[in-house]
Parts: sequence; C-alpha cells; structure tokens
Amino acid sequence: MASEASSPPGDNAAPFSVSELSAALKRTVEERFGYVRLRGEISKVTRHASGHVYLTLKDENASIDGVIWRGVVSRLDCQPDQGLEVIVTGKITTYPARSSYQIVIDSMEPAGVGALLAQLERLKAQLRSEGLFDPARKRPIPEIPSVIGVITSPTGAVIRDILHRIRDRWPCRVLVWPCVVQGDQAARQVTQALRGFAALPEGGAIARPDVLIVARGGGSIEDLWPFNDEALARAVADCPLPVISAVGHETDTTLIDFVSDRRAPTPTAAAEMATPVLSELKAGTADAERRLQRAVGRSLETRRAALAGAAARLPSMADLFGRRDQRLDLASARLASGLRAHIAAHDRRLAAAAARLTPQGLMRPIVLQAERLTALDRRAVQALQRDIRDRELRLEGTARRLPSMQRPMRQAHERLDDLSGRATRSLDRTLTRQSERLDRLGRLLESLNPDGPLDRGFARIHNADGRLVRTAAALTAGEAVSLHFRDGDRQAVVEGDTPEMATAPKARAKQPKPPTTGQGDLF
Repeated sequence: MASEASSPPGDNAAPFSVSELSAALKRTVEERFGYVRLRGEISKVTRHASGHVYLTLKDENASIDGVIWRGVVSRLDCQPDQGLEVIVTGKITTYPARSSYQIVIDSMEPAGVGALLAQLERLKAQLRSEGLFDPARKRPIPEIPSVIGVITSPTGAVIRDILHRIRDRWPCRVLVWPCVVQGDQAARQVTQALRGFAALPEGGAIARPDVLIVARGGGSIEDLWPFNDEALARAVADCPLPVISAVGHETDTTLIDFVSDRRAPTPTAAAEMATPVLSELKAGTADAERRLQRAVGRSLETRRAALAGAAARLPSMADLFGRRDQRLDLASARLASGLRAHIAAHDRRLAAAAARLTPQGLMRPIVLQAERLTALDRRAVQALQRDIRDRELRLEGTARRLPSMQRPMRQAHERLDDLSGRATRSLDRTLTRQSERLDRLGRLLESLNPDGPLDRGFARIHNADGRLVRTAAALTAGEAVSLHFRDGDRQAVVEGDTPEMATAPKARAKQPKPPTTGQGDLF
C-alpha cells in the first residue's frame, strides 16, 4: 500500500500477479542458494501415508521447514527423530501455496556423539519394550558344533584370529560370509549374511551352520555405528540359528550385543564360546572310559560272588532228579505189559459186540421205520382228501347263493346312477347362475368406465395441475386447460366472461331435457 501511495502519478507499470511473484521468488532463492548444508535439531516429524517425511530444523533463534521425499528416506544414514541434532544437505526452495521457503533434504547424518548416543538409547528402549532383550528368548549355543558360520571382513586380522583359535581348540568346518564391517553398506551386508545363512536348507549342498559369529575389531563409536542399526538388530533377533556377537573390544557395546544369544568380549573369545577344547574332551572321554571300566569290573565281581553264593545253596543234580529217574524206570518196565493187557481187553469187547451183530437184528430197525413212514403217508393223504371235499362243499354253497345277491347289486347301481345325475344337474345350475352374475358385473363395470362417454363425443377438461374441472366457476379467463378426447388430447385457453359474470342470471333458451339413462353424472 505504501509503494502504491508513493508511486508517481501516471505510472502505468503492469502489476505482478501473486503466482508471478511467487515464481520469481522461487527462482531467485534456488539460483542464489542452491545446495546447502544445515545443522539443527529436528522437531515436528510427520511421516505421511505417501512415504514422504516432513520435519522442522531449528536452533535457538530460527527454524526452517524440511521435506524428505519417499525415495530418499531409505537411503539416509540415520532416520529423522524428534530431538535429534543432525547435519543435512539439500536444496533451498519455496512453497508458493503458503509463501514459505523450505529445504528439500537429500542426505542426513548425526551432528555429534551426543546425538548418536541419544538416538541409540531411544532405539534400545524401544527394542527392550518389545522383549527382544529378554533372556528367556535366547537360544543355547551347541556344545559340539560341526559347522560354524562367521560373518566378518575376509581381509582383517579378526578372521585369522577366529580361524586360528578354532583350529587349535576344535577342528571343524568354518563357513565365512565376507562383508564390509564399516561404513554405509555394513549394516545391510551383515543383515543379508544372517538371512543367507538362515536360508540354507538342512542336508543341502552347502552345510547349514550350527552357530553364527558376527565379528569385528575395535574402533570408535562412529566406526561401530552400523552394528547399532535397527534393521540389523531385528535380523539378529529373528535369526533361527544361535548368534554370538563379537564386535569391538570388551569395553565396546553395540545394539546387537543385547539381541544376540551370547556376547563375546573379543572375536577370539567368540571362537572359544562356539567350540569345545578337543584335548579336554579327549581327556574327559578317557577318564570316563576308565571309570566305566572300573565300574563294570566291580559290578561283574559283585555279581560273580553273588552267583557263587547262590550256587552253593542249590541242591545237587542227583538230589533233584534221582527219584524222578527211578519212577521213570519203573513206569517204563510196566509199559509193555500194560499195553498187552489193554489190547487183550479191547479184543474181548470187540468179539462180544460182533456176536450181537446179526442180519435180523440189523433189519429190524429198518422195517420199523418203513412201517412208521407208511402210516404217516396214509394219514397225510386222508387229511388232504378231507380238505379237498370241504373246499368243494363251500364252493357249491357259494354258487347257490349267487342268484340271491344279484338283485341288491342292481339296486345299488341304480341308486348310484340317480345320485350322479342329480349332482350333475345341480352343478350345471350353479355354473349358469355364476355366469349370469359375471355378465351383469361386466356390463356395470363398462357403464362406470370414465372413458366410455368419450366414445359418444364427450371430453374431459383438466386444468394446468392435471385436476379434473367439474364446474365452469372453477375456470378463469385466459387459463390454460387440457381437453381429453377419445383419440387424443388438445390444449385450449378459456375465453369469455369472468366466473362472476358467468354466474349472473340470463335468459336461457329452453333446451330439451336429455334422456335419463340411469347412469348418473360421470364428472
């Protein structure tokens, strides 16, 4: 307003539109600043459903809005969090809809150790609340592994220490998954190694490890920071194989130390945790074998002494079987004479039975059975003949009664014919009455049809609302009406006097009275 008031009279410079001014400011800001690095504290973090992240960077005196596009969020070194101090790189631009400027963030990194530790503590508290640090969910380390998987750098001193320690203690197969253990790609590669070992099938071409070791040498908190990654910590917690974390020295602590099944202070200690000592196992086995042999010897001596004592108390063989042998000898001596006596007795019984077997004696039962069968056949024939005679007598009696039954049957047929005729005549009369009544109702319905008079030259009048006009007083001059004839409708306009004048008395010509039809007024 002030600039307009100070403009000289007659100034005809074209004014800017709001959009033009916003576009000009946008070009000026982007050309002047371009890409910048800012340091500030994150506040008001909003994660949109589209995947974009909106936030505000502030210090003690000012603030600036920021936006991180969806494709950039997953590539950030650290994720935006409320209260985290970060250094961001991005392009300064404007948002014309609100006439404000903002930074489009392309990269983000923690501003210092204090911010890193604060972020780590918040992540640690979150995972602890989810139960990932619970000792009850940690898996035991196998005592005698056959295959050990190691996830570390293939060129550092860590892998040499682990292999040397395993070779000295428990020579077994070692599978090394090479990956970087420092920098932006470390967390992603270690996560892929954990999932790759877990995906190996049982009994496949590549043996599946019994235990995994995630190892790295010591370093600063920034060097060890990839092992504080949330995705890596969740991958360790979800791994179906037991995991030993050996990251850094004894004083170094990372997030995977809390979620792994065992934490080793050094990579060498992790190799010792994963393997037994072969010499100790051999010595233990030899000692167990010696103790087993002594125990078995003592047991055999004890049982041998017990057996000898029991045997001393047993009776001799002569005492056990002497009397039985004597009884067997006596029975054997009597066996031959007994058999001969038994055969002689059976011979005598057979001779006595044969003396009683004569032809007359054998035929007598057969003759008796034949006579009995003959008597039974004779009685059966007589009974059948009596039954036939009784049936013939009943048939003769029935034949004599047949002429007397024909007259009642004729009378019953005559009564049935009479009843059928009367029922048919009654039904015909009822149908005739109903048909006449239906004809009368049809003629009455035809006389009450409102379209009937239209065939005789009459017409129905409806006003503009579609209501039926019954009297002339219901119409006014100039009103539009609709005339309904038998073959169609026509529109008309009322002319002539107003209804008041139409109702004045006039001399009317005497018209002949229409004939009375008994139908009444249809309108």
